[in-house]
Amino acid sequence: MAELRTYTKEQLLDFKAKLEKEYAEYKAQNLKLDMSRGKPGSDQLAVSNGLLDAVTSRDWEDDASNHSLEYRNYGLLTGIIECKEIFAKLLKVPTKNVIVCGNSSLNMMFDYITQCMLTGSGGKPWKDQGEIKFLCPSPGYDRHFSIAQYYGIKLIPVAMTGKGPDMDAVEELVKDPSVKGMFCVPKYSNPTGETYSHETVERIAAMCPAADDFRIIWDNAYIIHDLAEESDKLENIFDVLKKYGHEDMVIEFTSTSKISFPGAGVAVLAASDKNIDMIISRMSIQTIGYDKLNQFRHVKFYKDVKGIKNHMKLHRNILAPKFKAVINEFKSQLGEYKIAHWTKPNGGYFISLDVMPGTAKRVYELCKEGGVTLTTVGATFPYGIDPEDKNIRIAPSYPPVDELMTATKLLCLCVKLAAVEKLLAE
Repeated sequence: MAELRTYTKEQLLDFKAKLEKEYAEYKAQNLKLDMSRGKPGSDQLAVSNGLLDAVTSRDWEDDASNHSLEYRNYGLLTGIIECKEIFAKLLKVPTKNVIVCGNSSLNMMFDYITQCMLTGSGGKPWKDQGEIKFLCPSPGYDRHFSIAQYYGIKLIPVAMTGKGPDMDAVEELVKDPSVKGMFCVPKYSNPTGETYSHETVERIAAMCPAADDFRIIWDNAYIIHDLAEESDKLENIFDVLKKYGHEDMVIEFTSTSKISFPGAGVAVLAASDKNIDMIISRMSIQTIGYDKLNQFRHVKFYKDVKGIKNHMKLHRNILAPKFKAVINEFKSQLGEYKIAHWTKPNGGYFISLDVMPGTAKRVYELCKEGGVTLTTVGATFPYGIDPEDKNIRIAPSYPPVDELMTATKLLCLCVKLAAVEKLLAE
């Protein structure tokens, strides 16, 4: 085995014939495998089944003086106190600066951007300010991009460095007053798995954007989603912001979507006093309160932050072997050919695979024809356009191990076949 670029034309043709024969064998199996989204597998969902029994009628009958009597009724707009306290400790912010809502942090992010568009984030509504722009660390989370696109916000890609976004570029771009914000997944970033370094967080907090209504969506979705014993360390953004008097610049989000149940978890935001007041003023018109029984159910099941962290070890025991198996297969099948690079994250839900530039779409097509569904190529970049046509987001969590390994082997085969095709065309 040698670097593929060193092969002669005859060697490439021979290798292509071998790969095509293997590919035909996979196609003959009529596979239907899915690696497209970072969904928990059924084995992960099972570890949270106790949540379904966490609250019974006795919780309302045994103690007539407890808070739970209120939780069946209207009110408590910002969430029940026990749930707020758990997330305040997890996020390391005061309880008063936490709001617990429904099951979706994505919904909360969309609501916040809507608020900024219609009524502003402390100044003039964004919709009344002409063209506005958002910085999008890329590769990044496609649903962030979709929120901004929905409102016609111009997306500006910013390269990831392995330690977070390219801060030289960010600091230059925020000199433009039409740049109103930036999306961030600061820990185990989607899809690269990198965690923002101390220097990156410090530079973000120290920024003085030209727009005084600039806001950062700090989507801390994978805050305790570790794949290794030693967790990546992420600075508490609000502690750093205080040093510069910039507490209003960040709205932090998280949820239990990949802790309990994706469709029935709880979602949370943390923000400065000023931002909390603005958000509550909108929420008080929007709803009388979210599902407090579900919040109470989570409190009863996890009890505290330690309980959540212990629960996440159960997830890690399921996920870590899947990630290891995929990375080992990449190393075994692709390593010496020097046609691909991949991340080795310590947490999160994704592996970022960079194939030979100009071949990612072809890899996607080959996988689809062979029976494996991948995340659409380009989804990790604004407007669905990967400028080098090389990035593929790999989601190992959902398939059972045997299906995952079959899908990964076929993926590696397709990466090699697409690379051979490109080299022959050159």
